Amino acid sequence: MSVIHELDRSGRAQFLIATHSPMLICYPGATIYQFDESGVSETGYEDTEHFSLTKSFLDNPALYLRHLMDD
Repeated sequence: MSVIHELDRSGRAQFLIATHSPMLICYPGATIYQFDESGVSETGYEDTEHFSLTKSFLDNPALYLRHLMDD
């Protein structure tokens, strides 16, 4: 993120990043595009599936890990 930020601030680079990382898609000022069966659309960070899934996991990891504990 710091390298992206430094190059972004310098005006010497642009980035096109394909990722599932909520950490990368939250970059300040980023334009986020969602690709799905409906096509391509611009979306907000908190409206991405990756944000929702990560938030849900962090809010209740036991829910996601319960099958590991059933042994």
